[in-house]
Amino acid sequence: MDFLQLANKNILIFGVANRKSVAYAIAKSLMECGANPIFVVRSEKRREELQKLLTGYEIFVCDVEHQDQIDRVADEISGRFSVIDGIVHSIAFADYSEGMKSFHETTRRQFLQAIDISCFSFIAIANALKDVLAKNASVVTISISTTKMASESYGFMAPVKAALDSSLAFLAKSFSRFSEVRFNAVGAGLLKTSASAGIPGYVDAYLFAEQAIPRHRGLTTQEAADTAVFLLSPRSSGIQAQTLIVDAGMSTNYFDQNILKKMSE
Repeated sequence: MDFLQLANKNILIFGVANRKSVAYAIAKSLMECGANPIFVVRSEKRREELQKLLTGYEIFVCDVEHQDQIDRVADEISGRFSVIDGIVHSIAFADYSEGMKSFHETTRRQFLQAIDISCFSFIAIANALKDVLAKNASVVTISISTTKMASESYGFMAPVKAALDSSLAFLAKSFSRFSEVRFNAVGAGLLKTSASAGIPGYVDAYLFAEQAIPRHRGLTTQEAADTAVFLLSPRSSGIQAQTLIVDAGMSTNYFDQNILKKMSE
C-alpha cells in the first residue's frame, strides 16, 4: 500500500555529500516509497564520488553560490523532466577555518557567505524551478531545532537558520498567487553527520544532547530524514510554512535530575 502516495513522484534532492548525510537518508526512504529521486551536487568531483552510491539515478551539478549555475541546472532539469513533485534543500555552509570565535567577531564575509549558501539558495532554487514544479509540490529544507539558544558550538549559523525558517512564510505567500506549493522545514536536533563533525566543539554538544534527550539516545539522521519524507508527501498537505521540530524531546528535558546532579558534583 502506497500510504505516503510518493510512488513515481520526481523528487529533486540538493545536498547529498555521502552515506551519512541527511539528504542521502531522505533519498533512501524515498526509494523505499517508490519515488524517483533526482540528485544535484556541488561539483563534478562530488558527482564522480557519488556515482557508485547512486547508481542508476540522475545526478546534476550546481554550485549554489553562482546564480548562473542555478539557472543552468534548472534548464537542464526542466528539459529532462516534465514535472518535479518535490524539492529537498539540504545545503548549509559556514566558514570556521579560523576556529570558533565569539559571535560578535563574525566577519561580514563569513556571515554573508553562510546566508548566501544556507538560506538564499533555498529562495533562488525555488524561483528557478517554479515553472516545472507540480501545482501541489512540496519543498522541504533542513533547519535546526532552535535558533534562539546561543549555542557557542554552533557559531553564527543559528541566525542564518532563523532567516531560512522565516523565508518559509514568505515563499509560501508569494507562491500562493499561482500554485499550492508548500514550503516547510525539518528543525533537526543534533545529528552525527560528516558536516557536523567539522564544527569545533560540536562533539561535546552532541554528548550533552544524548544525556538531555529523555530516552538517552541521540536523534538519528534517519529520524530527521523520515520527517522530511512525510513533509514531501501529499499526506502532509495541511502543513504549510512550518518548521517541524525533531529533537527526540531534548527541549523538554534540560532540567533532568541526572544532569543537574552531575553539575553539582
